[in-house]
Amino acid sequence: MMELLTDPQTWIAFFTLTALELVLGIDNIIFISILVDKLPAERREFARRLGLFMAMFMRIGLLLLLSWIVGLVEPLFTVLNQEISGRDLILILGGLFLIWKSTGEIHQSFAGEEEHASKAVAASFGGVILQIMVIDLVFSLDSIITAVGMVDEVAVMIAAVVASVGMMMVFAGPIGRFVSEHPTIKMLALSFLVAVGVVLLADGFGHHVPKGYIYFAMFFSLVVEMLNIRLRKRTDRPAALQQAPHAHGPAHPPR
Repeated sequence: MMELLTDPQTWIAFFTLTALELVLGIDNIIFISILVDKLPAERREFARRLGLFMAMFMRIGLLLLLSWIVGLVEPLFTVLNQEISGRDLILILGGLFLIWKSTGEIHQSFAGEEEHASKAVAASFGGVILQIMVIDLVFSLDSIITAVGMVDEVAVMIAAVVASVGMMMVFAGPIGRFVSEHPTIKMLALSFLVAVGVVLLADGFGHHVPKGYIYFAMFFSLVVEMLNIRLRKRTDRPAALQQAPHAHGPAHPPR
């Protein structure tokens, strides 16, 4: 253990893997934030933390089952001359679930506030946690396979997972509240999750698409939307100031 702590390569691998886990966890944070938004306000924070805790323990559990993960890449059957392994099957099902859930949320956003409110009340705590567990498995598998390809020491992988999830918990609350308060950001996040689902689906069928392209597009779209939000605030402010004198009467009545 001391050799690991005094080895500079270990620390480089730890910080690199932690940063990578944070990047790969962005989609997980967004998905959890959108799901817990259906719960009553007093239960959202607990559900968010529970979801991230489950993601952490699931990733640690998968790291302790590395031999099983290696076995997942063995072909199970063939579809249209394409070999499908256990990993591919999980990615395909996870991609379909993510596309179905995200498009359903987009449709619900357009369906009207009354329908949205009724469905939000109907969402149970257990149902939300179950959906978080399903997508945690998909994102955890993708993350762990990436980690196995980068680092040889399981202890370093576990430390990076714990550190990254701890940082996610710090930022998950503000990110979730920001997404909930801005409908345009929420729509952007849902569109991003649809794109991630398509990438998982393609990866499951053997067509690897680098996620960096999607993350860059998401970041660029987010910057543009942040500029739009700031512009709307600046244009709404003069209008509010112009209406204020009419609402309260003249500040200095004529003598």
